Amino acid sequence: MVLLDNDGFLLALTKMFQNNRSAGSVILTLKKYDGRTTRKAPATPTDNLCLLRASDSKKKLSTIVSNKEVTKFQMSYATLLRGNMDALKKHDKSKERKDRKRKDM
Repeated sequence: MVLLDNDGFLLALTKMFQNNRSAGSVILTLKKYDGRTTRKAPATPTDNLCLLRASDSKKKLSTIVSNKEVTKFQMSYATLLRGNMDALKKHDKSKERKDRKRKDM
């Protein structure tokens, strides 16, 4: 897993979305991060941090966002997501309805 700075993460995420536009998927996760890399609890509580991860079948990316940078990063991240979610496929519910009717019979 590659730990990038915030701007580098957004650039790499844009490339990841472009590479998986026609086929494939990108998985995004977000969680609270307390700054520890081992299972031992940290001695003193630190400021609030968020850990963002992105992965596809070939590559993994991550970044850590501090509470001071959240607003700027969130605006850039939302713009990026809005721009790259146009290739989503609409879920076909007609097949599910046919299967339900067959099971009911």
